[in-house]
Amino acid sequence: MQLVTVFSMWGKWPKRLLSMPYEKISVECYSGFKANERPVTFTFQERRWEVAEIVDQWYEGDLKGGRPEANYFKVRTVEGTIFLLRYLSLFDVWSIQT
Repeated sequence: MQLVTVFSMWGKWPKRLLSMPYEKISVECYSGFKANERPVTFTFQERRWEVAEIVDQWYEGDLKGGRPEANYFKVRTVEGTIFLLRYLSLFDVWSIQT
């Protein structure tokens, strides 16, 4: 498990650090308009999970701001379990919040 630091409260507000643990995972994606457009299945804790629904998605950062772009996907599996997945396009790495 790696500890990843996420910056929040940009602009006139003081920057605060929020540490969230993420674990690298293997993800199979739908690639339509762009590569790795959305997760379809992923392997976590030696188990393959199928994504039934993207509950929410958002992105943060940019290269101009000094932070790599990160795409977040809150997903519901076919079993009904909710996970938060993150894709760092600069490094081509998927991870899951643990």
